[in-house]
Amino acid sequence: MRVPNQLEIVFTIGRLHNPFPPTTLDDAMPKRLDHLLEEIHELERVVTEKIQQTKNDFTYKLVRGRAVFDKDVRRRHRAMAKHAWRTICESSFWTIATAPVIYSLLIPFTMMDMFVSLYQAVCFRVYRIPRVKRSEYVVIDRHSLAYLNIIEKVNCVYCGYCNGVIAFAREVASRTEQYWCPIKHARRAKGCHSRTCLFCEFGDAEGYAENLQSLRQQFHDIETSREESSGT
Repeated sequence: MRVPNQLEIVFTIGRLHNPFPPTTLDDAMPKRLDHLLEEIHELERVVTEKIQQTKNDFTYKLVRGRAVFDKDVRRRHRAMAKHAWRTICESSFWTIATAPVIYSLLIPFTMMDMFVSLYQAVCFRVYRIPRVKRSEYVVIDRHSLAYLNIIEKVNCVYCGYCNGVIAFAREVASRTEQYWCPIKHARRAKGCHSRTCLFCEFGDAEGYAENLQSLRQQFHDIETSREESSGT
């Protein structure tokens, strides 16, 4: 697969804010938007593949979703593990003192996880929105690394869970926004999700009235992505 250069990536991202003129969508618009979403997903796949390319440098393979290292590698990892007391001794006073504050966030994160899961289980069925597969976002596997001590493993579980829940909730929220309020903001917002490119222009009352129902059903890219994932 050809990796897009920096200019192509910047050009594609720049099109997300205003990929088309602020006119009423014509009959060909849904196809053009689907094509734009395909480009976005393709770039996401390229980035993911580049991140995962480093796997080849380490002797492990995935078996039923779990990383399995060779015996020699596991032995070397265990030898490199640092004792937990050393981690504590090397930490500053304020690092230790703020640990309870950091881990107290597990309470709201767990509640958000539960409520978002319940929300999409109930409401997405009613709205006929494709449900988000939580396991694709919440990935917890770094605790199995033998070169991490118990403190480092707990930290990795915490970070994997919290960041995964945020990503999961963001995807649920983006599909909800497409269903209930598919309108772009007047001001440029940082960190907008990819589905924003489907939304109607700010102030385009005619386009909103004409295309709201079709936008509520335009999740073809998600269904295509699932078919490709199941086929690999």
